[in-house]
Amino acid sequence: MSKQDGMNYAPKGKPQPVVGAGEFIFAASRLDHGHIYGMTNGLIEAGATLKWVYDNDAERAAKFAAEYPGARVAESEEQILQDAEVQLVASAAVTSERGPFGVVVLNHGKHYFVDKAPFTTLEQLADARAAVESSGKKYAVYYSERLHVESAVFAGELIKDGAIGRVVQVLGLGPHRLNAPSRPAWFFEREKYGGILCDIGSHQIEQFLYYTGAQDGEVLHSKVANYHNKSYPELEDYGDATLRADNGATGYFRVDWLTPSGLSTWGDGRTTILGTKGYIELRKYVDIARSGSGNHLYLVNEDGERHMELSGKVGYPYFGQLILDCINGTENAMTQQHAFKAAELCLKAQAQAIRIE
Repeated sequence: MSKQDGMNYAPKGKPQPVVGAGEFIFAASRLDHGHIYGMTNGLIEAGATLKWVYDNDAERAAKFAAEYPGARVAESEEQILQDAEVQLVASAAVTSERGPFGVVVLNHGKHYFVDKAPFTTLEQLADARAAVESSGKKYAVYYSERLHVESAVFAGELIKDGAIGRVVQVLGLGPHRLNAPSRPAWFFEREKYGGILCDIGSHQIEQFLYYTGAQDGEVLHSKVANYHNKSYPELEDYGDATLRADNGATGYFRVDWLTPSGLSTWGDGRTTILGTKGYIELRKYVDIARSGSGNHLYLVNEDGERHMELSGKVGYPYFGQLILDCINGTENAMTQQHAFKAAELCLKAQAQAIRIE
């Protein structure tokens, strides 16, 4: 796992299998973003069996297969789609290709697990909704900044237990290091990556909906800019948005590609959750100038002040829940409505954003 490059951030946890070997088989296809490794780690730790990998870059597919012994490199994507044993296809394709490929996967009778952002247009979202309805399969999204961060998982449990009362506001900060030379060309093409609010903003909107318990929401205001990377004219290196939930809660988030080289990790991601009886602050990846470790949670409520360092203590329950949801037709990991609503709001935030630099 790389602490310096968010594109290759792929957490590993303790194995917590919910199925036996061979009971849930999946494949990985289109490995354009390094998050596919984190997605695969999570599924394997939950007991899933990786059977196939495919990518149009044979070297990339071979490297991936070498990381996961037992996985075979498929001769074509069709070989994966036609394999009746494969129950789910995981993908981290070029962002603009994720939606259309997901529809293909669902129409072949398989569940789909895709890296965020799952779409770059509202038309892609509409097509995916229709495919879910007709196929009965899941279109799951890897919103890793909550699902694959132990402090973020534990914050959700504290909120469910009433530790801070009713959540009324979520503040999210999602800075990332650009590492431009390591990025593929498509990363800098607006049509392919979708814009900063569509891309890394999707994490923040998903967390806003989850922590507030909202079913719906609206974007009140959003802004984007390219302050510091004029050599990449289609890149947006700054974005922010203000939101209102259907239950009256509000949210604000800022995302950027401006992380300085002196930071010990790829981004100082933070979330502050305000409730009627207290608040939680998450310092997800680093506690600057104090601790190089991540997963710090600060809780202040009527009982006092607490600090918890949660690495290795919580785990990543989403992946096991997703596998069981696929098998049983349940929605314990994340509802389809929630996954799609987060995507819808990030697309709307991007579409209405004011250019400000």
